[in-house]
Amino acid sequence: MNAKTPIDDLFEPRQTFPDFAAQARLGRLVGLDDHKSRLTKMLGLLVNRSRLEAWRREHHPHAGALVDAVARRPPLVVLAGDVGSGKTELAETIGDAVARQENIEITLFPLSLATRGQGRVGEMTQLLAAAFDHVALEARKLKGSNGHARGAVLLLVDEADALAQSREATQMHHEDRAGVNALIRGVNRLTNEELPAAVIMCTNRLSALDPAVRRRAADVLVFERPNDFQRRAALTTLLQGLNWTPGQVEALVAATGVQPGRDYGFTFSDLVQRLAPAIVLDVFPHRPVDPVKALNLARSLPPTPPFREPKS
Repeated sequence: MNAKTPIDDLFEPRQTFPDFAAQARLGRLVGLDDHKSRLTKMLGLLVNRSRLEAWRREHHPHAGALVDAVARRPPLVVLAGDVGSGKTELAETIGDAVARQENIEITLFPLSLATRGQGRVGEMTQLLAAAFDHVALEARKLKGSNGHARGAVLLLVDEADALAQSREATQMHHEDRAGVNALIRGVNRLTNEELPAAVIMCTNRLSALDPAVRRRAADVLVFERPNDFQRRAALTTLLQGLNWTPGQVEALVAATGVQPGRDYGFTFSDLVQRLAPAIVLDVFPHRPVDPVKALNLARSLPPTPPFREPKS
C-alpha cells in the first residue's frame, strides 16, 4: 500500500521556501521573537548538521562527545499551547527563516488528518508509513556527500494528539496504538539515516501526547496567551497609521487582557482575525476608525475560551 498511496492523499498542499508570502506571514507573528529564533536555530541544526560540526572544529575541537549528543537527537520539535497562540502559523512559515538561514531550499509537507484513515485494521499504520516513506525519499535526494544538506524537508503534524495520543490511555483503540508506533518508527528512521528532515508537531494537549513521543522531542516550545507586552506589540502593528495616542492604545491593551470574572485575555488570532476586522467593518465604508468605538468593540467581543483538559 505504501508505494501505491498517492501523495495528495497523505499531505495538504506542499510549500517551498524561501517564499516572500511566508516571510511576510512570519513577520506578522509579533511577540513570538524568542520562539522564532529558537525554532529557527533548532531546525537549522536538525536538518543541516554539518554546521554543528563546523562550530565544534572552530570553538571546541575536542568536544566530540558533546556535539555528537546534540547531533543524534531525533529531528522532532513539539509546539504546544493554547488555541490561537500562533503555533500552527509559526509551524507553517518557519521554514522560510530556516531556508534563508541555511541558504537551502526547504519543502514543507503538512500531514493530512486523513492519515487517520477509516479505522480499518492496519490502515492508519500503513498511511503513516507511506507518509514517512515520501518524506525520507525526498530527503535522501538532498543529503550531501560532504554532510552539508543541499536542501531539507519538514513534516508538519498539526493536531498531533489526534495521531500521537498516549498509549497509556485505557480507552485507546488497538489501531490508534499501532499508529503511534508507526509515528515513532518514522521519527527513528529519519534519525538513524541522518536525513536532512525534521518533524514539527503542534498540539493543544501536550499531556495527551504519548510519553515516548515527548521523550524523543529535541525541543518542546510552549505557547501562552499574549501578555500585556505582546498584545501591545501586536496592536501597535495593527493600528499603525491610524495616529492613535499612546493612551488609546493602552486602553485597548487593557481591554483585551484579563478582566474581572474572566481569567484569560485575547489570543493572537483573536486580535488579528476577529478584533481587527470588527474594528474596520464597524465603520467601513463611510467613516474612519474611531478609537472610542474600537475600545467598546474590544470590551464587548468575547475572546476564545482556553482549551481546558477534561477532568478525569
